[in-house]
Amino acid sequence: MRSYSEYCAVAKSLDVVGDRWTLLIVRELTLRDACRYTDLRNGLPGIASNLLAERLRDLEAAGVVAREDAPPPVATTLFRLTPRGEELRPLIDELMRWGLPLMTEQSPDDAVRSHWLAGALDLMTVDRQSKGPPVTLELQIGDQPIALKLHDGAIETGLGPVENPDATLSGPPRSVLGLLLGLLELAEAEAGGVSYRGDPAILDRVGAKPMAATAPS
Repeated sequence: MRSYSEYCAVAKSLDVVGDRWTLLIVRELTLRDACRYTDLRNGLPGIASNLLAERLRDLEAAGVVAREDAPPPVATTLFRLTPRGEELRPLIDELMRWGLPLMTEQSPDDAVRSHWLAGALDLMTVDRQSKGPPVTLELQIGDQPIALKLHDGAIETGLGPVENPDATLSGPPRSVLGLLLGLLELAEAEAGGVSYRGDPAILDRVGAKPMAATAPS
């Protein structure tokens, strides 16, 4: 691990988490808690296996990540954030907020994982009808469905198909996110390949938290 050799808190922090892929490893452990090595590989498309192993060793040495044995009957090693590593969660959240406007553009080569999108939606959306009945909106994007559970003014996200959802929304991730965060109207999203099935009032309940939909100037 290279060092900036500066007596500065920012530089010291970057000495630990500033290498390429390191913060994305932290992102995976933030969004998914304990992970197997194969889970991390799946959530980090493009990383070489030897580089992932090296980054994990560096994070363990820095006290950011710990490994543990999974309880029976699963015989594998799990990686999770230590209490010191958990202190990076607010940083990951702020990077999600800061980077959201950059997601108005999507390269054809960009990989997509549903848990990345679920993490962003959990952080940045709100149920605009605090007294509305509980409903579930299933998003069919990424590598697996995402469930948005709206209730009491809040939205909870989960992964996996929903039995009898109240509404479904499918299409390209960029257009779906744009619709949910108020960057696109439904007609614009549909022109971009989005399909919505269900009561339009359910979709209207999903709103962006303040500043979540700010575009870069």
